[in-house]
Amino acid sequence: MGPLSDIRVVELGQLIAGPFCAQLFGDMGATVVKIEPPGSGDPMRQWGAGDPPVWWEVIARNKRSVAADLRTPEGQEIARRLIAGADVLVENFRPGTLEKWNLAPADLCAANPRLIVVRVSGYGQTGPYSDRAGFGGIGEAMGGWRALVGSPDRPPSRLGVSIGDSLAGTYGCLGALAALHERQTSGQGQIVDVSLFESVLQVMEGLVPEYAAAGHVRARSGSVLKGIAPSNVYPCRDGELLIAANQDAIFRRLAAAMGRPELADDPLYATHVARGQHQDVLDAMIADWSRGYDVAALEALMADHAVPAGRMFAARDMLADPHFRAREALVEVETERHGALPMQGVFPRLSRTPGGIARAAPATVGKDSAALLAEAGYDAATIADLRARGII
Repeated sequence: MGPLSDIRVVELGQLIAGPFCAQLFGDMGATVVKIEPPGSGDPMRQWGAGDPPVWWEVIARNKRSVAADLRTPEGQEIARRLIAGADVLVENFRPGTLEKWNLAPADLCAANPRLIVVRVSGYGQTGPYSDRAGFGGIGEAMGGWRALVGSPDRPPSRLGVSIGDSLAGTYGCLGALAALHERQTSGQGQIVDVSLFESVLQVMEGLVPEYAAAGHVRARSGSVLKGIAPSNVYPCRDGELLIAANQDAIFRRLAAAMGRPELADDPLYATHVARGQHQDVLDAMIADWSRGYDVAALEALMADHAVPAGRMFAARDMLADPHFRAREALVEVETERHGALPMQGVFPRLSRTPGGIARAAPATVGKDSAALLAEAGYDAATIADLRARGII
């Protein structure tokens, strides 16, 4: 059942940040009710590769779908009834949207004082930028991420996934769990205000204090971190291998594996600072050596010498890898439209009350409307009328 099996979540979000937050709740056993616009539903139903797209099967797993037009009084009443029995509400609309729909969190919390409302937005609920539209990429830019990704002689690159959105969803879930814990003492819910840009800012390490204290400006550095060596992707006969030997004892083990143990005592490479100062020369030396190996042989050699190293995994590699199987990092979920579909498993792993995937993503918009509205007190005739009028 999972550690959150007694928690009920209503999701009003769309696209990535809000739905990912609710996915995390569902993975840990919470009952998640997703409210979607009638007809088209969440745009995530159309995102990604596959026919129909398969990303939906991941982000909407463990959820039940209710169709409701929140621009209508009847749709707003449906949301209010569902939220009245919820522990957590997740939304990621522009600030003011819920208020415009007569679903102001203050009113929802007055009706349900134990309610925790996770509000994910580009810039947060306050401040001079709060009313601006914002996507994850904008948060990555403002939070400092984008400026550091890519090669220094090219414009900033983007990561191949929507990391800003996923970080915001994760922090939204973290904030809600903290609020749930506090509610055990106070009996009161509260608002969890999550911005995309601050979610990115949280993982930017020493970016700001380094500048404030020392005037240091981090910059794009391609495949390396300046001053951290050796830690790079090195060429092999049939591919590439990432080797990270930037700690003194580990570098000594790498030098032994290379048949060059003297490097560990050479003043040019013996310390962390020295290796950083001679990073380019050291990387070129390691690359000349690594070219003599196949990836598998070099990976095995690094494992024998306890040097952290790893291949560049693509999806096909993950599906074939024994460690992924042993850890159940990938699991098969039986879906209505794709059959047995491999996808990432539930994470993190709990030893006594693990989460799981108990329900495939709802294949149709409003698949669970009739059942959930009946639970909320609507009779069959009213449900039929709402459906006929396109409200559900």
